[in-house]
Amino acid sequence: MTDWIAAEEARARLGVRPQTLYAYVSRGRVRVRPDPDDPRRSLYRSADIAALSERKTRSRRPADVAAGAIAFGEPVLASAITTIDEGRLYYRGRDAAVLAETETLESVARLLRGGHGAALKRSERPPPPAGVDAATRAFAVLAARAAADPPALGRNPLRLAMDATVLLDIVADAMAGAVGEGPIHVRLARAWGQDPVGPAADLIRRALVVTADHELNASTFAARVAASTGASLAASALAGLAALSGPRHGGATTATRTFAEDAARMGPAEAVTARLREDRHIPGFGHPLYAGVDPRAHALLAHFRPPGPLADLAAAVREQTGEAPNIDYALVALAEAHGLPVEAPFALFAVARCAGWMAHAIEQLQTSAIIRPRARYVGPEPE
Repeated sequence: MTDWIAAEEARARLGVRPQTLYAYVSRGRVRVRPDPDDPRRSLYRSADIAALSERKTRSRRPADVAAGAIAFGEPVLASAITTIDEGRLYYRGRDAAVLAETETLESVARLLRGGHGAALKRSERPPPPAGVDAATRAFAVLAARAAADPPALGRNPLRLAMDATVLLDIVADAMAGAVGEGPIHVRLARAWGQDPVGPAADLIRRALVVTADHELNASTFAARVAASTGASLAASALAGLAALSGPRHGGATTATRTFAEDAARMGPAEAVTARLREDRHIPGFGHPLYAGVDPRAHALLAHFRPPGPLADLAAAVREQTGEAPNIDYALVALAEAHGLPVEAPFALFAVARCAGWMAHAIEQLQTSAIIRPRARYVGPEPE
């Protein structure tokens, strides 16, 4: 196929009239240049014509339309890991809320990876840096690994699964503040002054399971983009953590806590009314992917009673907006109910989601495809 074709061939490939072809050119969807053999005629970029032809024949279902925008044309990524169906969250076909009844983060991480990396002996791990908060420790250890680890592209899937297991331990160590042994939920419970076999430890386990993955959220997409370049698993995890830290993602637990503090100071009904009056978001409630109850929040809140002020806040939000608590509220309520550190909700989110990031990174590496979106240019006309 030549790079440039005549108008007659372009129209034939698209099955359109001359006016339609000119409209595509005026909208910037087809590039055009003078024919060097006849300046009175124009030539049209064949790659642009092919892309338009593909779009015209593609199904118009929303997912297929969306798939025309990323990765040189495929942004709804095919994945066998997680799905949300009829208000439930499933990991490789298994209900996450049901898994939370019995499983640990480690077993769910293996499930997300497709069963690889089971029963691995814990490796020697350097202690996380001292004297800083949990998030800073996690960024530091992942940055150090990302700088030193080899690219993941082309590596054996079992080797990648083993590396993913070590990275999950490293992030857990960073959040706990020390290298530990035993299940991750026990290590976090112990680091936060809780009985390792008590109710708080069990709730930590449940929280880790239900937040391990959530389909193609922002941090997971960031991790997959990094993996698609062939970068190390540590680099993918670092990309995921960077995205998670934003106030519209994992940092939403901080906004939820601030909202709860406002409610404690001015009363729950007044706090909700003030937010609505100012057209401000109500953090900790509702979720765009769930029409009703966030199943992750329900899986946690069914096993403990939020402190009175937080329970009153949930009642006030439901009365005025009809929205139910989401996972951000549940994590904050868990921390408040058991006296966990202020950083615990984000730490739980980050440790758990690292399991999902690793599974998605490995899946992306197996496709050998790079995620490279195209931009819809809206700037000044090129010179």
